[in-house]
Amino acid sequence: MAHTGLAVVTGASTGIGLELAKLCAADGYELLIVANEAEIEHAADSLRGQGVTVTAVQTDLGTEHGLDQLWMAIGGRPVDLLLANAGQGLGGAFLDQDFQKAKDVIDLNVTGTTSLLHKVGRQMRDRNKGRILITGSIAGLMPGAFQAVYNGTKAYLDSLSYALRNELKETEVTVTCLMPGPTDTEFFDRAEMEGTPVGQDDSKEDPAKTAKHGYDAMMKGKAGVVSGFMNKVQAAFTGIIPDTVLAEMHRHMAEPGRQSN
Repeated sequence: MAHTGLAVVTGASTGIGLELAKLCAADGYELLIVANEAEIEHAADSLRGQGVTVTAVQTDLGTEHGLDQLWMAIGGRPVDLLLANAGQGLGGAFLDQDFQKAKDVIDLNVTGTTSLLHKVGRQMRDRNKGRILITGSIAGLMPGAFQAVYNGTKAYLDSLSYALRNELKETEVTVTCLMPGPTDTEFFDRAEMEGTPVGQDDSKEDPAKTAKHGYDAMMKGKAGVVSGFMNKVQAAFTGIIPDTVLAEMHRHMAEPGRQSN
């Protein structure tokens, strides 16, 4: 079934974001795609091949300037779908990380996403129409030893998603939280985690499958979805296992130089 309207997809140059944009295009939505990488233009060209109008914005949503650029590109048009997927990770021991890099993770994952949700969410509430998909993570369910800041930001997004959904429950605006586990994207290289057990693991989920799980859940108005069977199992256990044990388990996945078992 073809739809008309505007879909805004952040972090759409590669990986889950690009796959989400493809699904929006397949359903006939006009696209506004955003990322801080030059690949966003290549993504736009490929999406135009699906016969939809695509506007690409290369900007850093972790900055006020970047958010202003995106808001100007929206130009007051009603947003029907907001797929807030932009995010970045950072591996390594917290005290050994460059603090500016850690701050960049918080600025994008937390501050930028929150600002965008606030602006677009208000617009949707005023129209009493819209769907929001927030890319959280099962990482937000556990203390992330050697990935502490990233996991903390995802815990925030997971919580914000469910809270915002509750606040909007009397409206026709839905909020869905997509919680993937390790996915086969450029995330681990960009997060400087290619030398960790989780970075070297060959069983990561296909980003196209992850995106489809999230997109379908959003279109059905579901509260959230954990993508992937083993991730569902892991998410279930996080509610039972003490945080000290979860932190140690995460250490075995994310500690640099540790050998995979």
